[in-house]
Amino acid sequence: MSSLFTDTSHPNRKWLVLAIVAMTQLVVVLDGTIVAISLPHAQAELHLSDVQRQWVVTAYALAFGSLLLLGGRIADFWGRKRTYIVGLAGFGIASAYGGLIHSGAELIIARGLQGVFAALMAPAALAILTITFPMGRERNTAFAIFGTTAGMGAAIGFILGGILTEYASWRWCLLVNVPIVVVAIFAAALLLTESKAQGDTKLDIISAVTVTAGLGALVYGFTLAEHGWNQLSVLLYLAGAVVLLTVFVVRQATYAHPLLPLRILNRTRSGAFLLQMIAGATMIGAMLYLTFHMQIVLQFTPLQAGLGMIVQTVAISSTVPFATKLLPKFGPRPYLIIGPIIASVGIFYLSFVTVGGSYWTQIMPALIIAGIGMALLFVPVQNIALLGVDPHDAGAASATGNASNQIGGSIGLAVFTTIYVEASAGSHLPADLVEGYHAVFRASAVVVLFGAVIAFLMIRGSKADLMPGITVKEMH
Repeated sequence: MSSLFTDTSHPNRKWLVLAIVAMTQLVVVLDGTIVAISLPHAQAELHLSDVQRQWVVTAYALAFGSLLLLGGRIADFWGRKRTYIVGLAGFGIASAYGGLIHSGAELIIARGLQGVFAALMAPAALAILTITFPMGRERNTAFAIFGTTAGMGAAIGFILGGILTEYASWRWCLLVNVPIVVVAIFAAALLLTESKAQGDTKLDIISAVTVTAGLGALVYGFTLAEHGWNQLSVLLYLAGAVVLLTVFVVRQATYAHPLLPLRILNRTRSGAFLLQMIAGATMIGAMLYLTFHMQIVLQFTPLQAGLGMIVQTVAISSTVPFATKLLPKFGPRPYLIIGPIIASVGIFYLSFVTVGGSYWTQIMPALIIAGIGMALLFVPVQNIALLGVDPHDAGAASATGNASNQIGGSIGLAVFTTIYVEASAGSHLPADLVEGYHAVFRASAVVVLFGAVIAFLMIRGSKADLMPGITVKEMH
């Protein structure tokens, strides 16, 4: 075993690297949902308003997603190993702070800090993986494992959050990250080798500010829309978001050292990023309301609600091996079309839940169907998003994929909350709550189904072009 840590040419060393980055990616993704299952308990202890409760989830996803582009460039230029370890350390400290706070405002701040350091850690991890597995069947396997780990992270977060809340405290949903981070830092220091992008090392701070402010204004505008779309504040925030994001895009096209080189965004890769955004909206936004239905309407305990979500995790993990094995035969494009269609059927099935309904007939079948569909999406989408990317842009490209997922989650949560409030008319009666959940699930099903349209129109190229194990041609 010691030779694995000392011999950089050891054939099994790369799989330990995969284990490390996959473990930390799991932590980053599940942290978006692990707190969600414990929100009723945290709200009661800290006296959070309903708006503050939502921002406990949104602050993490928004900070994470909006800063990932900057984090990706820092990883490229400052060094991927160094950035990864700093991100791990900061994430652990923010998690410890969040587990020890005494007010709702402090909890939201801690969650935002977690997102900031996750924005350093996640793109560095994916860039390390891209360099460790540059091509071939090993790359296919590595990305399938990594993508599936990330895909299951949201569901695992619900389960683990339920267990920790029921048997310890909601605070352990944050504190649990600390020992994982300590182990990961130790292993990363021994196993990883430093790598950097070649060439100019300037960072586009102005672009980082405009994209962060633009995305923040967008999500906050959607949040304010809970009380009506015709409010002046909503219109101002959304208009400001459009202006800031337009400035960002124009700067990327004209600045010599852009934060997001637009050459990354060819049609196929852009389609993959949009699919990741849709997956984030579904796994972070819509699934949160399913846990609310189970806890508030069906009166499940946090543990029962968490265990109720394990069916989706099992469906995903059971589907992935078969999907990975058949991927070389069919190629990724059919997966990316069929997967969202199947997932949308499962989510739409949830729109038939009732106040006195059974988990076994109204929820479990939906989670199985949705899990199968999402697994088909998770297996190839991460690989497609990075296929053909120049090593100089590896961090930026991986950051764009992760940002798409998190921003999709934060926007999805804001939009679905607005839909829920309008459909439930602000009532807390079980029948009215269920009407709100119905609206959320129907909207989510439409969004996921749109993913199939995106894949059909944007994921182009032959099977050989889209399979790095066969060829690594640049896509057109």
